[in-house]
Parts: sequence; C-alpha cells; structure tokens
Amino acid sequence: MDKIEYKCKWNNVTFIKVPKEFPSTQICSNCKKQNINIKGIKNVGIRTWICPECNTHHDRDINDSINILNEGLKIVGTTMQ
Repeated sequence: MDKIEYKCKWNNVTFIKVPKEFPSTQICSNCKKQNINIKGIKNVGIRTWICPECNTHHDRDINDSINILNEGLKIVGTTMQ
C-alpha cells in the first residue's frame, strides 16, 4: 500500500485507483479525443501539445491531471461540476 492510499485509509477518505494503462496524457481534456502522436516513451519530452481535433493548447501535466480526475470521478459514478 503506498503512502497516499495509506493516508486516505487513515483519514477515512475514499481512494480511487485509475488503471495504469489509462492514456491520461494523450486524451484532450476538452474534446476527449486521443492524440496518438504523443504516445510512447520517445515522446515523453513533449511538454505541450495542440489537439488536432479541437485546437486546444495543452500543458501535458495539467491536461493529465484533469483527465485523471475525470476518470476517477467516472469510476466512482459521478461527474465534475
């Protein structure tokens, strides 16, 4: 059990694990289309990208965190307000 999961359990907070295979950095948090052009270990250095579908500019880390939050909420059965 990792520290975050342990702390959640200690404080009676629900801990949701998003599957490791979830492509959180490749999905546009705006239109939900997957950008396979940034897939793979060779593209880890790409820090920003523009969605080819809706032209939204993404910071990879911020986009990643939004997608992980939304996927966690979907797993629990709720949505972000």
